[in-house]
Amino acid sequence: MKKNIAVIMGGYSSEYKISLKSGNVVYETLDSSKYNPYRIHIFKDKWVYVDANDSEFIIDKNDFSVTLNNSKITFDCVFNAIHGSPGEDGFMQAYFKLLNIPQTSCDMYQASLTYNKRDCLSTLKPYGIKTAESFYINLGDEIDADAIVKKVGLPCFVKANKAGSSFGVSKVYKKEALQNAIDVAFKEDDEIIIESFLDGKEVSVGVITYKGETKVLPITEIVSENDFFDYEAKYQGKSNEITPARLSEEEDTKVTKVAKQVYEVLKMKGFSRSEFIFKNGEPHLLEVNTVPGLTRESILPQQAAAAGISLSDLFDNAIEEALK
Repeated sequence: MKKNIAVIMGGYSSEYKISLKSGNVVYETLDSSKYNPYRIHIFKDKWVYVDANDSEFIIDKNDFSVTLNNSKITFDCVFNAIHGSPGEDGFMQAYFKLLNIPQTSCDMYQASLTYNKRDCLSTLKPYGIKTAESFYINLGDEIDADAIVKKVGLPCFVKANKAGSSFGVSKVYKKEALQNAIDVAFKEDDEIIIESFLDGKEVSVGVITYKGETKVLPITEIVSENDFFDYEAKYQGKSNEITPARLSEEEDTKVTKVAKQVYEVLKMKGFSRSEFIFKNGEPHLLEVNTVPGLTRESILPQQAAAAGISLSDLFDNAIEEALK
């Protein structure tokens, strides 16, 4: 009997448009001989099933079901394609855990921790994971530009702590530009992380649970046409993404080992994509994404293809792992 799969997409953050693209690719790719996929849009003002005619049917949040033609539909598994809140920060994971519905991403704690860049990096540092020098600010704190520059130097990156797709990120070259960059970041979140600039090769490493084992996918090198890997570079073709990355054997071995260590130390499951920059030959972790882009052009699917894993196999494996 075919299993009912809810593909959740959308979300409450600036990333919702990208999430809708990812979710639709999952919906269109799932093996129809094994699964009945349902497109579920999750927004602040509505949770709805969207049928082939774009008609909407309200989701009952009590048990995450939908009623169609007087028949109640429940789901065997949820495929999580929500980037940002509430799909990547632990809220949906907790909700489905309470309802005892399997879902394809990591668990609530891991999602919440990795979504908070500051907490994630702080958790990993005792394990020897190298990171950039950082300075933290909360909304309402007094801004001491001199102290920031003394700690992290210039240029530096000002980032919204809990946001993705490079929303709320600025590269700052002069102390006088710090305040504006901080204001931009506070539009996305009430916490900010300011990091030293790491001048080196940037790579993205996909790590997944594949057929019961932790698998590090072929590494992607990021070469941005812009000043850094910003929204335009990520989604509007302003970058070259080279898979496999142009790394020495030593660099490849090092970053593969660290990416796998991060995944296993955090007790991750499902998809992950970690970003690193090499400084003095050593990979420094920037962040961990637990619901990475899943369009055909996205980095993780590119890496899976390089490993001989088709999109259909990638998504099928995620569901099978969740159902275990």
